[in-house]
Amino acid sequence: MTDATSTPGAMPHAAPKSSLLTLDSRVRRRNAAEARFRAYGIAAVSVGLIFLVFLLIAIFRNGIPAFTQTFISVPVELVEEKLDKTGNRDIEEIKKVSTFGYKPLLVDGLTTMLADAGIENPFEKPADVEKLVSASAVGQIRDYVISHPDAIGKTVEFRVLASSRVDGYFKGRVTRESLVRDKNLDAEHLDVSDALTESGQMKRSFNWAFIFGADASESRPEQAGIGVSMIGSFFMMLVVLFLSLPIGVAASIYLEEFAPKNKWTDLIEVNISNLAAVPSIVFGILGLAVFIQFVELPQSAPLVGGLVLTLMTLPTIIISTRASLKAVPPSIRDAALGVGASKMQSVFHHVLPLAMPGILTGTIIGLAQALGETAPLLLIGMVGFIASNAPDGIAAGFLSPNSAMPAQIYEWAKRADPAYYERAWGGIIILLAFLMTMNIIAIILRRRFERRW
Repeated sequence: MTDATSTPGAMPHAAPKSSLLTLDSRVRRRNAAEARFRAYGIAAVSVGLIFLVFLLIAIFRNGIPAFTQTFISVPVELVEEKLDKTGNRDIEEIKKVSTFGYKPLLVDGLTTMLADAGIENPFEKPADVEKLVSASAVGQIRDYVISHPDAIGKTVEFRVLASSRVDGYFKGRVTRESLVRDKNLDAEHLDVSDALTESGQMKRSFNWAFIFGADASESRPEQAGIGVSMIGSFFMMLVVLFLSLPIGVAASIYLEEFAPKNKWTDLIEVNISNLAAVPSIVFGILGLAVFIQFVELPQSAPLVGGLVLTLMTLPTIIISTRASLKAVPPSIRDAALGVGASKMQSVFHHVLPLAMPGILTGTIIGLAQALGETAPLLLIGMVGFIASNAPDGIAAGFLSPNSAMPAQIYEWAKRADPAYYERAWGGIIILLAFLMTMNIIAIILRRRFERRW
C-alpha cells in the first residue's frame, strides 16, 4: 500500500479560506453589539451624572446665600426716662416697657448713625428709616436691657439684622426695578444702604443664627434659623434608633435562624416586603389615628414623629438584616454546632458578629431615609408649628411640640417671602450634609467590622 499524497500528480490540500486573526461577519456583529451596549451604559451614566451636577449646582447656588446675612451697627441711647422712670433698676418694672417703647430709641439711633456717617437722611417720616432694619431689632434691644439693666442711661452699639429686602438687595434678589411694586421699601432705602456699606456701618457676614437659631414669623424671614428643627430631628432619630434597631434585629434573627418554615412565616415575610413598599404618608395616617387620637400623645412632639418613623423604618432594617444573616456561609453554623455549641451560641457568637457590618449599614441607611421623610410629619402636625424655642430639657425634647428639618424646609418653601425660599435651599444643604455624614459613617463601620472567611 502506498501513500496517495506522495504520488506524482496528486491534488494538494486546499488552503484555508480564513484565519483566526481575520474577523468574520458574525464576530463583527457581536463586537459591534458589545460596543453599542457599552456606549449605552456610558451614556446612561453620563446623563445621570449631568442631572446630578445640575441638581447640586442649583442647590448650592440658591442655598449658599442663606448662610450669610447683612448686619447694621447702630448706636442706641438707652434713655432712662423711657426705660426706667423710677430709677430703681427693678427688673419687673423694666419688663413692663414693651417693644413699642423701644422703637423711638431705635429710630433715634438710626438717625444719629446717618448723621455721624455724613449720610443725608432722605426720609420725610422718621419712622421710614426703621425699614432698613429687621423687625426683630427692637426685641433684641429689649432683651439686652432686661439682661443688663445697668446699661440704662448709656449709649450701646447694637449689631442688628438688616431687613430681608435690604439683605436681598445685596444678594441680587431685590432690584430697584422690583421696588416699584413693593410698598415695604423705596429706592431711597437702597441709596442709604449703599452709603452705609461704604462707611462700614453695614456689612454682610456669615450668619451662624441660620444654623443654630430658631424659626421666625413670616414678617421676620431674616431672623429664621433651622437650629431648633435640628434638635427636633435629633430627638426623633433617638426614638427611631432605640426602637427600630433592637426590634428589627431581633425579628430578623428569629425569622432567619429559629422560625419554622411554614405558611405563617411565609405570610409574615410577604407582609414585611409589602410594608417596605407602602407610601410613607400611610404611616403618617396610622400615627395620627393611633398615637395622637387613640393614645392621646402630644401633637407635633418628636416622640410621636419617632414612633411613626420607627414603623416606617422597621421593614427596611428587617430586610437588610436578614440579607446580612443569609450572606454568612452555612459552614460557619455547621462548624459551631459540630464543636458542641448550641443553636443560640452559634448565632450570637459566630453568625451575628460576621453579619454585623451589613446590619449596621442597613440600620444607618434606614435612619437616613427616616431623617429625610416629610410626608408622615405632615399628618402629625409638625409643619404647622413654628419652632421658635428650643426645648429646656430631655423630657421636653421628646414631648414638647417641635419641628424637624424636612418639615421646616417644607414650611419655608411654601411661605411667600423670597427670603424664606432662599432659606429652604440652605436647609436642604444642611440636610444633605447630615445624610452624607450618616452614609459615610455606615461605610466606615462596614470597613471597620468587616471580617473575611
